[in-house]
Amino acid sequence: MIRAILYGTLGCHLCDDAEALLAPLLSSVSAAIGTDCEIECIDIADDDALLERYGTRIPVLRRIADDVELGWPFDADQAQALLIG
Repeated sequence: MIRAILYGTLGCHLCDDAEALLAPLLSSVSAAIGTDCEIECIDIADDDALLERYGTRIPVLRRIADDVELGWPFDADQAQALLIG
């Protein structure tokens, strides 16, 4: 299983754009590599350390397996490349 985190916060239009871009990728990435793909959305406002780290960079997509990060702006091809590794 491929697991990733999308760091963002409520009311962030860029974060909403990133979520909309990533949603259709989940099934296509899963089909392409034959395993499930999961993206967890984490609100940085709930954690002071995350707010400090990502406050000016959100949205940020992070692949959990090796902590590789992709900051906004990114497109579907870049996000897919990060997810597949």
